[in-house]
Amino acid sequence: MRKMKIWTLLGIGIGFSLLSLLFTETVPQENQENVLYSVSQHWKLPSELDEISGMAWLDGDRIAAVQDEEGIIYIYNLKNKKIDKEIAFGKPGDYEGITTNKEDAYVLRSDGTIFEISNFEQSTRTVKTFKTPFSDKNNMETIAIDIQANTLLLIPKDRDLESDTYKGIYGFSLRTKKFQNDPLFKIDLGNPVLKKYRENNRYKTFRPSDMAMHPKTNEMYILDGAKPKLLILDTNGTIKKIYRLDKKLFPQPEGITFSPDGRLFISSEAKKNGNGSITELKLKD
Repeated sequence: MRKMKIWTLLGIGIGFSLLSLLFTETVPQENQENVLYSVSQHWKLPSELDEISGMAWLDGDRIAAVQDEEGIIYIYNLKNKKIDKEIAFGKPGDYEGITTNKEDAYVLRSDGTIFEISNFEQSTRTVKTFKTPFSDKNNMETIAIDIQANTLLLIPKDRDLESDTYKGIYGFSLRTKKFQNDPLFKIDLGNPVLKKYRENNRYKTFRPSDMAMHPKTNEMYILDGAKPKLLILDTNGTIKKIYRLDKKLFPQPEGITFSPDGRLFISSEAKKNGNGSITELKLKD
């Protein structure tokens, strides 16, 4: 009887180990001691979104996404894990970010051009483009919206307009449709928080790939896709915290969004022979 109990316990232990291994293969992560977040849910995306480069929350379980080759907005349904709709708005190009404001969508191309797609889910949609002072050398990927200020927020991935010592968060007024030349905030690349990430080329210390504002705190959550990390700024633009992201789970994170109740989602482009993905995270303090 005692031997039977021992073999039963061993069998249960092996079973749990196999389940753990299977889950690890599905959602690869580093040693949990090094990870300051937990994974709530994980979605493997269809091949159309292998190059997912930005996303924005819509409603219910729907997310609007773009990828960096086609002028298409993809409406992805988290519940049924399928693309519900594809909305063409432009020619093929390097589209890197998307944000929405009610019935309108705003897509950012890497040369700094903003595409305004009014009534983007309707057949009567219209498209306008707006130039900014940015160009390909700035390598633009980040666009977000400050609902209260009715302003789009833009951050260069590579060189800033004025200096390599900071990354400016710039505004584009949706009321006047004008770019604001002075940055609203500056991310100081010499900040001690970024010391371990410092590069010889200072502007490569932090290379923003997307941003979203927390719906309850208005804090700014900014992704770096080149060396995966998440930077959080308070409402004054002061660095509050930085999280290093697991490169196995986020090989190239380029999209971030929140649900209205504050759930955090990060998307990543596919690694070799893999799929693009969306992951819901819970950050640890």
